[in-house]
Amino acid sequence: MLAKVSAVAFQGLCVLPVNVQVQIIAGLPTFTIVGLPDKAVAESRERVRASFLSIGLDLPAKKITVNLAPADVQKEGSHYDLPIAMGLMVGMGILAADDLDNYLILGELGLDGSITRVSGTLPTAIEAHRLGKGLICPEACGNEAAWAGEIPILPASNLLNLVNHFKGTQVLSQPSISFAPQTQQTYAFDYQDVKGQILGKRVMEIAAAGGHNVLMIGPPGTGKSMLASRLPSILPPLSPHEALETTIIHSLSGQLDESGLVQKRPFRDPHHSASLPALIGGGIKAKPGEISLAHRGVLFLDELPEFARATLESLRQPLETARAVIARANAHVAYPADFQLIGAMNPCRCGYFGDTERQCHRAPRCAQDYQSKISGPLMDRFDIILDIPEVKASDLFDKQQGETSADIRSRVEQARAFRFHLNAQVKINDPTLPNSKLSPGLLPQICKMDTQTEEILKRSVENFKLSGRSYHRILRVERTIADLSSVEIISINHLSEALGYRKIPLSPP
Repeated sequence: MLAKVSAVAFQGLCVLPVNVQVQIIAGLPTFTIVGLPDKAVAESRERVRASFLSIGLDLPAKKITVNLAPADVQKEGSHYDLPIAMGLMVGMGILAADDLDNYLILGELGLDGSITRVSGTLPTAIEAHRLGKGLICPEACGNEAAWAGEIPILPASNLLNLVNHFKGTQVLSQPSISFAPQTQQTYAFDYQDVKGQILGKRVMEIAAAGGHNVLMIGPPGTGKSMLASRLPSILPPLSPHEALETTIIHSLSGQLDESGLVQKRPFRDPHHSASLPALIGGGIKAKPGEISLAHRGVLFLDELPEFARATLESLRQPLETARAVIARANAHVAYPADFQLIGAMNPCRCGYFGDTERQCHRAPRCAQDYQSKISGPLMDRFDIILDIPEVKASDLFDKQQGETSADIRSRVEQARAFRFHLNAQVKINDPTLPNSKLSPGLLPQICKMDTQTEEILKRSVENFKLSGRSYHRILRVERTIADLSSVEIISINHLSEALGYRKIPLSPP
């Protein structure tokens, strides 16, 4: 007898339909899986066999062949366990063939018959919604699947519950979604904890309002990591589309919690020993990397020069295109990678270059060698480059509470609302586009300056030998500074502040 059930395969964010065909015929007792399966799929035989025994079933002493069609697409992952088991039950006559016709199925089986969590549930549920089908998935993934829309979902904790549901002796309930309103979200870190660093907080506010990349340079212990880790607390909340897009990436990586939806902007801070595939994505299964997991959020790279040179250089293209393209001999996939890059580094290897009390004994060579690890093209992709000074003792002992993240976030949201208004005036297709993403063609329409300010900018570009990319980044930053003041015409004050964020100190003042 030939039984067929529907499953899926993943290629990047694309979900490909897979037809699981199970044939049980007379012959020597064998259990074979074909269709280009990887090791995890091939091992499904033993998991299925053990899970059947746990619920009192035994595989027939016949020749069993499972074909995963199309046969020329690589099948990876343990989520084929449940489709194979359900196909076997149809082939053995335990379930009716039409019971499973309108479902996509995925799940991993335990030896005790339990159905455990797998990655990729949300994109599979979205594909089921597109096809007008339902979804059979692990109970732990039910909330995640529910975000795909109004589709029939059967979240089962074990095989026996699933069989009983189709036999009519048990009913599996439709999962519900739980969503915490953005106004009720709390953050573990708040800017009121940061002592001093008024300019650092100002830069983080500008970065949040315009979506800018920031590099902080300063001695150890000055609060660079504190400033970066609190950036998500002042960013605008995720829109429903952004939340769904981010959740799909995290679902494919198997990094979702029980709520089933990413409701806060991601913050990723990989160690400087991270490899290129870990940061950009790739590996044998071409999985998303840190830059894709930081999509719509923040990627913080501490001790920036300590990262491998090739790893850092691989960031250049994603920063421009907002996509991570992984090209392999057996796979060519692309993941979204629209993130804010926040970097932190010491001024030199010892960390005290320019300090009058703790002199760097190899100055200025120590600073030049250390900072030269960051190439000019990569440095050019930071909108803001800021010196972070040491915190004064008077600031550390100050008992007054600093400005809270909620206060800063209110100004950020006001600036973005002003930006939305200006974008709508010039009829930009996406009025919510942040300043950091404005194309060079849009900058003259949006970054309007008076004659004197424009002349000063022209002389600055000539005197400092700024590249075209640096020029455009200055325009974007000064536009954001003007937005925070709710001013349409950019003035000298806005330009002066933006220019102050482009200098890289390599010698003590």
